[in-house]
Amino acid sequence: MRVQICAVGRLRGGPEKALIDDYVTRFERTGRGLGLTALSVVEVEDKKGGGMEAEAALLERALPKGCVLVCLDERGRVESSPQFAERLAGWRDKGAQDVAFVIGGADGIAPSLRSRAAHSVSFGKMVWPHMLVRVMLSEQLYRAASILAGAPYHRE
Repeated sequence: MRVQICAVGRLRGGPEKALIDDYVTRFERTGRGLGLTALSVVEVEDKKGGGMEAEAALLERALPKGCVLVCLDERGRVESSPQFAERLAGWRDKGAQDVAFVIGGADGIAPSLRSRAAHSVSFGKMVWPHMLVRVMLSEQLYRAASILAGAPYHRE
């Protein structure tokens, strides 16, 4: 199963990009034997300033056809890392070819796109900068792969 992080905005070089690249590499190394074949980051940018709906249209075009759509949203479900790992494994085990995690821009994700999501995840009641959410999500994806592999990275 391929996993995609689809996010609004461009992340140039810097510490956030370095962290994401590291977690993507770790995920792919750990997930390969688990049927988690790839993790990619796709960025979209609304250069015309059309707001959430324009961003949603760009995000829609970037999503793999038939993917399981998951929104990162403050109204989403707060899960433990093992619960998140179980959910990822469940999609894989049900035959999903692609899972796409969507991270909106500064104003969030348009309701029209949010309503189509199979699941929404929240990293707590606090609102996080969308660039940091990318880092946090990539780490949690690696952590999920580690949990599923029985590796000692996650300790309870």
